[in-house]
Amino acid sequence: MKIALMDSGIGLLAAAAAVHRLRPDADLVVASDPDGMPWGPRTPADITEHALAVARAAVAHKPDALIIGCNTATVHALDAIRAELEPQIPVIGTVPAIKPAAAGGGPFAIWATPATTGSPYQRGLIRDFAAGVEVTEVPCPGLADALEIADEEGIDRAVAAAAALTPSDVRTVVLGCTHYELVEDRIRAALEQPDAATPLVLLGSAEAVAAQALRRAGAEPAPAADPSSHLTVLLSGRLSSTLTAPALAYAEGRLLAAMTADREYAAVHEGNPPG
Repeated sequence: MKIALMDSGIGLLAAAAAVHRLRPDADLVVASDPDGMPWGPRTPADITEHALAVARAAVAHKPDALIIGCNTATVHALDAIRAELEPQIPVIGTVPAIKPAAAGGGPFAIWATPATTGSPYQRGLIRDFAAGVEVTEVPCPGLADALEIADEEGIDRAVAAAAALTPSDVRTVVLGCTHYELVEDRIRAALEQPDAATPLVLLGSAEAVAAQALRRAGAEPAPAADPSSHLTVLLSGRLSSTLTAPALAYAEGRLLAAMTADREYAAVHEGNPPG
């Protein structure tokens, strides 16, 4: 079995690591677009064009399912990618965990990029799944950018600024950008209140997306399976022998890097046809 994941940058790492934990025997294809990132400032049409290019590069490796590990790409390009690839290859988008957060009755906060905070897309999800629940939208300027380049000081500043905007009575926080799950421990530390009556809950999307990808691929979780999987890394369509340096700054990236090197990359660069 092979699962592909795509994003402009390293936001896909959390979902890729979740897939690997659920099925350590599944081959992974991780496809990003360092030449074209960031996608956020681009027009919807331009985002769709770049996302389609990355998706096509990923599916050339014949995965059993494709995860769009990016909220922005899901909003603007999910329909176009599904129209091109389904039903042959199931495509799974990434949606912030607003519905499960609202099920707890609130209040809750949504940490998201400034472009997503207050957007018609996010407001629509709040309207559809959290009507009548107290919701605080917290913009996190600079956090995704700092995470993308593993800027430790920038990450700490952005997390502290977002924590200061989060009401003290909020005990559930939706991580509305896939990058944020890479520093869940730092976010928890910034928001934790030792004397709080209820524990802090952080809701990301990686685990749910990974489980959905396996279902769509016709597979069940098997975390005890033999970890005999291979990792294929694509950077703007080019085969790479490894993940980018910033990706390796995170536990999720190091987990993936420990997988067996991609056989196709080795074959191409040694001058032998892949077996």
